[in-house]
Amino acid sequence: METSWILPDVEDEDAKPFWAGTARGELLVQKCSDCGRMRIPPRPMCPQCRSLANEWVPLSGKGRVWSFVVPHPPLLPAFTELAPYNVIAVELDEDPSLRLIGNLVKSADGAINEVDPHAIQIGEAVRVVF
Repeated sequence: METSWILPDVEDEDAKPFWAGTARGELLVQKCSDCGRMRIPPRPMCPQCRSLANEWVPLSGKGRVWSFVVPHPPLLPAFTELAPYNVIAVELDEDPSLRLIGNLVKSADGAINEVDPHAIQIGEAVRVVF
């Protein structure tokens, strides 16, 4: 049973540029150099055309709440003291087929349980913070 926070692998070769961008407060996504399709999460091959050629492009980080849940019980024991908290899916303005998963907070250093889940609205405008 996992009782501590599970941190992402920031050294993963496919995702390193993404994590470097987050450290600067910037949202970067992969874009296929052949067909132009953008993708999240990062991966070595384009799911559209199977090209291995890609570039990293910055996005505004703006989008709209596409869906959300309040996990009951918490997903991991490490989150028990934070319950209830939200998990949101955001469709990004640049491409609504790109969906980013995270938590709705009031500020970059905000807690994942500071927003009343009853106040979250599908379609609500949001922006990414790191």
